[in-house]
Amino acid sequence: MTACSGCKTCMVACMDGHDLPVATLWRRVAEYAGGAWSRQPGNTYEQNVFSYYLSISCNHCLNPVCVQACPTTAMNKNEQGIVSVDHNKCVGCRYCEMNCPYSAPQYNADLGKMTKCDFCFSRLQKGDLPLCVASCPMRALKCGEYEDLKKQYGDAASVAPLPDPAIARPSLVLTLSRNAKPIGSRDGMLSNPEEM
Repeated sequence: MTACSGCKTCMVACMDGHDLPVATLWRRVAEYAGGAWSRQPGNTYEQNVFSYYLSISCNHCLNPVCVQACPTTAMNKNEQGIVSVDHNKCVGCRYCEMNCPYSAPQYNADLGKMTKCDFCFSRLQKGDLPLCVASCPMRALKCGEYEDLKKQYGDAASVAPLPDPAIARPSLVLTLSRNAKPIGSRDGMLSNPEEM
């Protein structure tokens, strides 16, 4: 979060690289902002205005509630910890979508099935980085073994506007910006709710 400029290159690279339909956003960039001006003695004004960006996608959770909610076992987690959809089993019931606190699974009406980020698994198998990570001009996104990332960057996994990490235990490590607000904060709001 300290390096993200909100350029959305990660989002565009994902959409383009996976040829996603319009409005299908496997990677999203939340813009969270707030603050106000307050009148001070002597008729001066002081502000506490803030904003920050948060690039989010499927967090390939340790406790993926989307997998638990899937009645056909189409939503599954492989041995590398990557959560994906088996289109041969998916019936498009959308239970995974309803249960995921991060809105990662997304319905594709043309397919009649769910879709989601699979961490660019085919790229990983060739030794390449996921598209979002490779495309970030600020190098704000990293990927690797979860425990290694926690050792390097700490274990912060919660910030507004994300849900409580206890729900699904996301494989997510954040370097919080100085303006970061805790989950549930009412000090700000999403500036781009239509993209989330």
